[in-house]
Amino acid sequence: MAVRRAFLTIALATAAALAAALTAGCDRAGAPQFKAIDITGADYAQGFDLPDAQGQRRTLADFRGKVTVVFFGFTHCPDVCPTTMLELAEVRKALGADGARVAGVFITVDPERDTPEVLGPYVSAFAPDFVALRGTPDETRALAKAFKVFYNKVPGKTADSYSIDHTAGAYVFDAQGRVRLFTRYGTGAEALKHDLALLLAGA
Repeated sequence: MAVRRAFLTIALATAAALAAALTAGCDRAGAPQFKAIDITGADYAQGFDLPDAQGQRRTLADFRGKVTVVFFGFTHCPDVCPTTMLELAEVRKALGADGARVAGVFITVDPERDTPEVLGPYVSAFAPDFVALRGTPDETRALAKAFKVFYNKVPGKTADSYSIDHTAGAYVFDAQGRVRLFTRYGTGAEALKHDLALLLAGA
């Protein structure tokens, strides 16, 4: 009997350890514990259909099978945009081989200045396979509204020296093309790496 009790104790401890391992990164209800804002099931930010820097129209379906990070910004942005793109590039490297399954998509909110000739080199400077998208002013407004992204031109000293205030955050889609997260600017690379790893693992 003593041997049986000892065996049962070991078995229960093993089962508990296994359960803990399987639920690592999950809350008590079994849902993943993301660092970013979990917007799974949202009825906005459902996709896009815009030309890239080479003139080819791209949709979210083109990135099926990858965890896709979508960021709205502009190339003249002094801090938020380059920091966000650099952070994403660094996180991909930190994920090792799994980083190849992470896609970065940059959508300009400044199609007036962000021509294809400007956008292509800007985005590829962070990672050669990052994709830059540019719509018409009307397409840009419509898509920003569909993603609940705010942007507003701030006049400068000259007509073309304006800046743009815009939503400082990125949307993350899982490998099935479902919007899952909104990650705020300033959350940090470790938090982003944590969340992307969970999604890459099928969370």
